[in-house]
Amino acid sequence: MEFSAKQIAEFIQGTIVGDENATVHTFAKIEEGIPGAISFLSNPKYTNYIYDTQSSIVLVNKDFEPEKEIKATLIKVDNAYESLAKLLNLYEMSKPKKTGIDPLAYIAPTAKIGENVYIAPFACVGDNAVIGDNTSLHPHATVGSGAKIGSNCILYPNVTVYHDCRVGNNCILHAGSVIGADGFGFAPSPEGYEKIPQIGITILEDDVEIGANTCIDRATMGATIIRKGVKLDNLIQIAHNVEVGSHTVMASQAGVAGSTKVGEWCMFGGQVGLAGHIKVGNKVNLGAQSGVPGSIKDGQNLIGTPPIELKNYFKSSVLFKKLPDMATELNNLKKEIEELKKQLNK
Repeated sequence: MEFSAKQIAEFIQGTIVGDENATVHTFAKIEEGIPGAISFLSNPKYTNYIYDTQSSIVLVNKDFEPEKEIKATLIKVDNAYESLAKLLNLYEMSKPKKTGIDPLAYIAPTAKIGENVYIAPFACVGDNAVIGDNTSLHPHATVGSGAKIGSNCILYPNVTVYHDCRVGNNCILHAGSVIGADGFGFAPSPEGYEKIPQIGITILEDDVEIGANTCIDRATMGATIIRKGVKLDNLIQIAHNVEVGSHTVMASQAGVAGSTKVGEWCMFGGQVGLAGHIKVGNKVNLGAQSGVPGSIKDGQNLIGTPPIELKNYFKSSVLFKKLPDMATELNNLKKEIEELKKQLNK
């Protein structure tokens, strides 16, 4: 499909600088622009590319002022990155969507299947499971007995939703993600470790996105809960009875131990690790590789193990590099003091 600068500007409420009749049919990064593509500029580090890009249209923030001539037509918006997201969503929605149940899929006779559903070859839907309207199950996706999947969801290949778990509306589960595997519960005994049955479930509320190979364990009792709008990256582990507050985001390889409660609108960098049975407040930001042994109050920006305030962390990092020299200096001072003591004692 082809769109003009005028049509795009109307959709994202932008202001055109240049040819309103310029047309595009694809997307491209600004440094790899081609004729007929639309690009965006939001990071100042990429500003130099806008003067040479071959893209026909570039989205820029309203405060952008060029230093020299630009060949491309500009569309000025409040937030170029956010406007690009809207256009990408429009593009994605315009793609034809598969519907129907493939003969090679297995659907239990007692399962309930909504309207306009797509169930691919080798997907499996268990006894008494429910699949909502407009939901897609890709090859080898498995929905266990008694599980419920909402409307407008996508389960990519090899996703597994275990028995009795719940997935809300408008959720995306990427390839290999596992919802509702047993929590890590074992009781030590003289003979070894005795498994504690995990009889709870996992609940994903609406608008949740789960990355590839991310695992969210079912609860020992009750439910592990991922609240509305949460976005989890690839390779994340959420343990049993954890609750993640609405609109919290976590980057790859983060891990949350059992029974920990995470607040709303938090942001965790890659490889952040949280101990079990703690509470993290709302709007807490944790830098990459932070290790969190205890509870954190609302609104803190922390990094490190244990995490400390960002400014202090960077000051400490500078000092850490100097520790060998400081240790040598301290030892020399000790020797000088001992010499002075000896002289005074004479």
